Amino acid sequence: MDTITSAVTPLRQRMLEDMRMRKFEPRTQEAYVRAVRKLAAYLHRPPDTATVDELRDFQLHLVDSGTSPITLNATLSGLRFFFDVTVGRQEVMVRMQPVKLPRSLPVMLSPQEVSRLIAAASNVKHQVALSLAYGTGLRASEVVHLKVTDVDSQRMTLRVEQGKGRKDRYAMLSPVLLQRLRTWWRIAHAQGRMLPGGWLFPGMNPTDPLTTRQLNRAIHDAADAAGIHKRVSMHTLRHCFAPPLLESKVDIRVIQVLLGHKRLETTTVYTHVANDLLHEVLSPLETLPPS
Repeated sequence: MDTITSAVTPLRQRMLEDMRMRKFEPRTQEAYVRAVRKLAAYLHRPPDTATVDELRDFQLHLVDSGTSPITLNATLSGLRFFFDVTVGRQEVMVRMQPVKLPRSLPVMLSPQEVSRLIAAASNVKHQVALSLAYGTGLRASEVVHLKVTDVDSQRMTLRVEQGKGRKDRYAMLSPVLLQRLRTWWRIAHAQGRMLPGGWLFPGMNPTDPLTTRQLNRAIHDAADAAGIHKRVSMHTLRHCFAPPLLESKVDIRVIQVLLGHKRLETTTVYTHVANDLLHEVLSPLETLPPS
């Protein structure tokens, strides 16, 4: 936020204060300020003076310049906050319409590929972090912010504190994952890299957690070393969590809770990639009488 708050105008300062009052994440604040800055550059004057038609033309400009649907919707969210909250002119956003995002199926890895990927990670910390991501379905940001005290071996759960949407929840802790975590704890503790009650996956400085950027770099390197040519990221391991559970007949609502999805519709996408479920369905072609 340092780059945002330097030499700000009173209008931008008020917007920053409005977002800070609501405890918006720094990345959200940066994205919202960037959206307003784009509008100001388009208008060549203060953004709060925009009219309904000018905002409509601005959206057309973004579309015609090749802006992706995700970036376009993020820009609209920032502008909506700016005009609704900071400026108090809700009516000017009436013609700004979000774009429906194309829905694509996630990249999936087979169990054999996941095993190779984890084994190819460069050190024990990364191997255990990847194992945890796959075995719990946690987001990368949730993995790196786990603390030693979040591991409950009595209840066999992991406490996820303030995950996406600022919500606490519990994730499953399997016996295999617990054993790997204990192995990692012994190694890190012996090396003085893990502080009592500190981060489960500390960074170079034990007082700081491993970053999501470092973790994504680790999984990319592991994919290269394992000879996996699919587009792999930490979120790929999260995607790979649900299909095996569906194939084991775990209720989809339970999977929704484990993944921390707000809407069930988000979870149902995994029914399209659960391979065993597809194989269980009998094609109508198979039931046709002989001709």
